[in-house]
Amino acid sequence: MAIKIFVDQGHNPQNPNAGAEANGVREQDVTYDIGTRLAALLRADPNFEVMLSRNTPEEQLGTSNATSLQARVYAANTWGADYFISLHCNASVNTAASGSEAYVYSEGTPAYQLGERILEGLHDMTGLPNRGMFIRPSLYVLRATSMPAVLVEMGYLTNLNDVYLLTNDPQSFARGIYRGILLYFGLTS
Repeated sequence: MAIKIFVDQGHNPQNPNAGAEANGVREQDVTYDIGTRLAALLRADPNFEVMLSRNTPEEQLGTSNATSLQARVYAANTWGADYFISLHCNASVNTAASGSEAYVYSEGTPAYQLGERILEGLHDMTGLPNRGMFIRPSLYVLRATSMPAVLVEMGYLTNLNDVYLLTNDPQSFARGIYRGILLYFGLTS
């Protein structure tokens, strides 16, 4: 039986719940692109089934921040996903901040272990620093999902090297996350 992965391309194309913007790049566009690429890799692998939160770049979820997040969680829960991966891009006033990090509800869980492998895969494929795992039980998509959930901050839109990679080599991010998923399940690509 295939493992069901719900890929949430963080944020909406416009408010409510639009993402960060820096260096002329919008988070919601990057997450949409990389999420679609990740879904293609997962669909090509007979071990996985995949569902996306946004099926077109213009798809708008919810009418507020709260209902946007609820729509993503509801879709994953009703589909019966085995794992939930929410894709995001970071931003900082410190333009030197660089790398990938991941957030989970609690430590010592399957989500934590999956997050560690995803960060490993991202580092291997992009060369960006692995900034580590963080516990964030307050994040709605981590606490309201009925399956292990990981929120991945793939890189910084405010860092020129990170944003260059995110926009010019999105396939490396998709491959990195896919590689992390394979590592977590002990599968080879």
